[in-house]
Amino acid sequence: MKAAVGDQLHVHSRHVDEADQLAEILEVRGPDGAPPYKVRFKDGHEGLVFPGSDCVIETPRPREGD
Repeated sequence: MKAAVGDQLHVHSRHVDEADQLAEILEVRGPDGAPPYKVRFKDGHEGLVFPGSDCVIETPRPREGD
């Protein structure tokens, strides 16, 4: 798994009644984009994350006209 600052960490829900979580990657602490990542979730909570198999990295797409 490789990420860069500004990418989104998408954590897929493990249960039917739970929503997926999105977090912005604030800092990459591993070599060459590897985990762990310092992230900020939508609710403002920040933490250090070692992503598991239920996570994917999403790179923001540039807006049209940028």
